[in-house]
Amino acid sequence: MEGLIERLERAVTRLEQLSVTMQASSGLTNGDCVNGIDGDMLQHVEAFDMLLRGPVSEYIKHSQAIGGDVQQHAEMVHKALQTQRTFLKMTANHQQPAKTELHDLMKPISDHIQEIQNFKERNRGSSLFNHLSAVSESIPALGWIAVTLKPGPYVKEMNDAAIFYTNRVLKDYKESDKRHVDWVRSYLTIWTEMQFYIKQHHCTGLEWSKTGPIASASLFERSAPHSVPCPPPPPVLTDDSETASAPSQHSALFAQLNQGMEITKGLKHVNDDKKTHKNPGARSQTTGTTKTKAHGKANSPKASVHKRPPLLELEGKKWRVEHFEQKHDLIIDETELKHVVYVFGCNNSTLQVKGKINSIIVDNCKKLGLVFENVVGIVEIINCKSIQLQVLGTVPTISINKTEGCQVYLSKDSIHCDIVSAKSSEMNILIPGGEDDYKEYPVPEQFKTVWDGSKLVTEATEIAG
Repeated sequence: MEGLIERLERAVTRLEQLSVTMQASSGLTNGDCVNGIDGDMLQHVEAFDMLLRGPVSEYIKHSQAIGGDVQQHAEMVHKALQTQRTFLKMTANHQQPAKTELHDLMKPISDHIQEIQNFKERNRGSSLFNHLSAVSESIPALGWIAVTLKPGPYVKEMNDAAIFYTNRVLKDYKESDKRHVDWVRSYLTIWTEMQFYIKQHHCTGLEWSKTGPIASASLFERSAPHSVPCPPPPPVLTDDSETASAPSQHSALFAQLNQGMEITKGLKHVNDDKKTHKNPGARSQTTGTTKTKAHGKANSPKASVHKRPPLLELEGKKWRVEHFEQKHDLIIDETELKHVVYVFGCNNSTLQVKGKINSIIVDNCKKLGLVFENVVGIVEIINCKSIQLQVLGTVPTISINKTEGCQVYLSKDSIHCDIVSAKSSEMNILIPGGEDDYKEYPVPEQFKTVWDGSKLVTEATEIAG
């Protein structure tokens, strides 16, 4: 995967160098946006057509080579991009409508996104589920048209969500079937090129014409999508064995997008089944949280801070576990020695970490239970309340800082670990005795410091009562 990413980065670098050359010829600096310079608004439609004929066409071709669910999914993606192309053409010839009408204009794209995500939900038993998940988690990138400030980074976040699953595809097929490797490359290239397209034509948000009639939903419905030719499908056997379960309901993505930048930032975390394909309860809870945002006071700063959807995902070398409530079946079992687990803002929940990892940080959590096997570095508890921590294997150091209430259950192999504490209270270390039996020892909270004539000497004080 690293080689693939490097090739994509080199491609982006070449495109950016070409952009710099073009900008220099027109007096622009590298940090300037290109959109708005040329009066010909149809240029951005022509550029979008190039994206459809290039990366999208390649993606369709490789999806057809794989066939089955992947091919059906790709056809849905192609329709969604064609609809977005029609929308962009309208922006080139029409003035921006009022917010209510704009929402109606965006609804067809929102419907495509939901259709693509529902297809994945209906096919959870598919042998190509990682392919479907990669597309489903990143397709909200089409919502960049509703992002009013720098939509490019938003698309990148959606692309990052796909990489979690494309890594799994590469792991399964890298040595056995090149078609899937080509599919990963072509799909990720769509969003890489989309970022470049946005940078060139819509750097600070979607550009509308300053002249012409005001856009309306009725005009959009009458505009038939312009079809960009794609390679004809090879003869394949269609897999009709779709799961007949009812599609899960998703929140209205564009209702969130239209509410401002804070909500669009939150959309990265709507990728809630990064890990929850093994944890359906977390996915349903995430959907509920997102709906609350869409219909609540989304512009409230407090709402954006305190009502974020839960997240469990691997980001590079870091497992992020965030904002879970009342969840007692959280498990991280695909671990490596280089991995770090970061737990933030979880309340009344339980997390189990299997295998041997580098370190664990628990930050700003309440009533959290943490069970882990082996840590080669440090386990740090900071800014927490009522934490229960159980070591099944070994750990060299446990650090407790600014925490009220921490119960540490040590294993027989970890009783010699260092316990370091500061600005904390109600700490107890439980040492294993007989079978399933622990003896509790409180960690001192009060200390006495005296001058011995040459240095300060500090020792714990035991207060009865």
